[in-house]
Amino acid sequence: MSRGLSGSVIPSERPEHFMMEMWNPLGLIGVITAFNFPCAVLGWNFAIAAICGDLTLWKGASSTSLITLATTRVIAEVLERNNVPPGVLATVLGGGRTIGELIINDKRLELISFTGSTPIGKRISEIVHSRFGRTIMELGGNNAVVVMDDANLELALKACTFSAVGTCGQRCTTLRRLILHSKVYDKVVEKLVSAYKSI
Repeated sequence: MSRGLSGSVIPSERPEHFMMEMWNPLGLIGVITAFNFPCAVLGWNFAIAAICGDLTLWKGASSTSLITLATTRVIAEVLERNNVPPGVLATVLGGGRTIGELIINDKRLELISFTGSTPIGKRISEIVHSRFGRTIMELGGNNAVVVMDDANLELALKACTFSAVGTCGQRCTTLRRLILHSKVYDKVVEKLVSAYKSI
């Protein structure tokens, strides 16, 4: 058996090795996105929800409210052109904690997807799971790169530098730690110090 591009399972040559994936809608889900990748995070959550037959309530970060409005409008136009009811995606705007608290405490929302800080993620997890809801969390990362003695150091240096400083380090995949083989330690540190002088 192998996986197709869509994630569906492809049967093997032998019919007794067949498995079928079945997507069951949850109903209404909530998506709370952060400021740094507001369209992308909504995109992958909304696409999966729509494929499964779920409705999505989206709260974008208050600091990116114009992006939230513009993205909602584009999606609404696509839904309308394809005769899909507009309520498949609903958007709420509002600053601070009030709207978020209403969303995470609403029992009609079967799943909450949250992108943001670890402390807020813990709070959301406690509240949603206490009502037997589900969560998808993308919280602050603690990412490391391991550079071994046989690594292509030029490639590793470029990757590490971009991962640490790209998008000003404000993403969950930002490099936080380097684990260097002792044979390449001095060379990598020297090159990184030099690279950082140009940033």
